[in-house]
Amino acid sequence: MVEAKTNTMNALALFAGNDHDLKATSRNGLRAVLTLARRCRYDSAHAHRVARIAARLFEELRPLHGLNHEARHWLLCAAILHDIAKGTVPEHHKAAFHIVMSTPHLPFDLPTRRIVGLTARYHRKATPSVKHQHFSALAAEHREIVRRLSAILRLADALDSGHRGLVRGIRCKVTSSQIISRCTLAHHAQSCDRRQLKRKALQKGLLLQKVFGCKLTIKWSAL
Repeated sequence: MVEAKTNTMNALALFAGNDHDLKATSRNGLRAVLTLARRCRYDSAHAHRVARIAARLFEELRPLHGLNHEARHWLLCAAILHDIAKGTVPEHHKAAFHIVMSTPHLPFDLPTRRIVGLTARYHRKATPSVKHQHFSALAAEHREIVRRLSAILRLADALDSGHRGLVRGIRCKVTSSQIISRCTLAHHAQSCDRRQLKRKALQKGLLLQKVFGCKLTIKWSAL
């Protein structure tokens, strides 16, 4: 129990320790998310890498998404929770959403649960659609937030598709028609790793291109 609490606090410090803009309520929410993820026996290394990449993309793409700090918090929560049902059911993305919606362990109101849960749910497979009950139940403003956060999370997840931590950093150049993402790779990354990561990133980056109306380009640099 002591070790689990220590791991949760270390992860909380990693994501929010130096973030003076994060409100106490958001810190409590993030703490609850980390505790829930641990209860579900999540792959913490992968989830935390995806969360870090997603947070970096959120900052780099601010000129496009225009979202506030609360939305960044929702993105972090969704990134940590996106794979909590993986290995338990075939459609783990949908199961993650249902866990977020039903668990008593998250201090979120209904709209926040939907935003976090749907962002996690849309990290793979189907993209946001008004044909989906819970997505259509959101206010129009919140639907747009989910679309933007899901687009970012999908790309972040793709950049750790092998769960090997090959992407060590990312910077983006944003123009009116293009997003050029330059990823720093671990020194041991091979050419086949680059090809696989680029294929996954461009595949899962289709929503990003659609949402922001920009072509996505992936470039590499070594440590």
